[in-house]
Amino acid sequence: MNIGIIGTGNMGTMLVEALIDGKAISPSSMIITNRTKSKAILLKDKYKKIRVGANAEEVAAQSDLLFLCVKPLDIYKMLDKIHPHLSPEKCLISITSPVSTSQIEKKVSCSIVRVIPSITNRALAGVSLITYGENCSGLWKTKVEKLISKISVPVCIDEKITRVASDIVSCGPAFFSYLLQSFIQAAVKETEIDNETATIFASEMIVGLGALLKQGHYTLPSLQEKVSVKGGITGEGIKVLDNELGDVFEHIFQATHAKFKEDLDKVEIQFSNQ
Repeated sequence: MNIGIIGTGNMGTMLVEALIDGKAISPSSMIITNRTKSKAILLKDKYKKIRVGANAEEVAAQSDLLFLCVKPLDIYKMLDKIHPHLSPEKCLISITSPVSTSQIEKKVSCSIVRVIPSITNRALAGVSLITYGENCSGLWKTKVEKLISKISVPVCIDEKITRVASDIVSCGPAFFSYLLQSFIQAAVKETEIDNETATIFASEMIVGLGALLKQGHYTLPSLQEKVSVKGGITGEGIKVLDNELGDVFEHIFQATHAKFKEDLDKVEIQFSNQ
């Protein structure tokens, strides 16, 4: 099976690296392209047998399964370019949340899947969110799930929870990376620890936390209960979090959903004009 990737920005590059390192595909079966060719060339330098297509049309023509890794407002124009090369026996995967599978199905005749990946997939971990188009063939559903399971845990989701699921799975690593950096900076500011040492400690702590949860030793509530001994130091820190975090996470979801609504409206204008 030949796999094409149009767009080798952050997520496109991550997918290339994860699929190859996870042995989901061989480099020789992949053809990629990018508007700025140098980004695609960097991947070919790393994986010598990858082919770099001259343009999106060439990649679409030579692919059985095609990942479309471009910005939401670029998808409509890209579909105009590549749809002659997307015959019914092929499959197109979009990785952007504001564009629905039903919208893409109006433009092309092949099987359609939306896969929302996470940066955690680069470590062959985490979740990938999957939504199948109404006309996606059973064969492609099986093939896509098998492929994605090599780099993550594939989870099919309902359209109505697309944004919140993506906030948790895809945006979550950035949110919690920001919080962890703030945690480290506060430690350096308020105590005698240096930044390098605090970063090592905090990074290893978060890796260990993930391992505890993954191995099933604790749930999030039971872990907090185990560490936060009544009357102890951890409890004092939890009190501060209770008092000062307030509605910060509610505000995060409100902000992401508001931006998502803006993107949805802009995408709908594009697709309603066809």
